[in-house]
Amino acid sequence: MTSPNEPALHGQEPHDPVEDVVPAIPIVLPAVGAALMFLLAFIAIYMA
Repeated sequence: MTSPNEPALHGQEPHDPVEDVVPAIPIVLPAVGAALMFLLAFIAIYMA
C-alpha cells in the first residue's frame, strides 16, 4: 500500500522536461550568442 503523498509508480522515475532540451544546447547556445552579439553591435553602431 502506498501513502497518499507517494506516487504509485513502481520502478519508474518521473519525466524531466529539462532532459529533452539538453541535446539542443550545443546548437542553440552559440546561435543565440551570435544573434545577441549582432544585435548589440547593431545598436552600438546605430547610437554612434
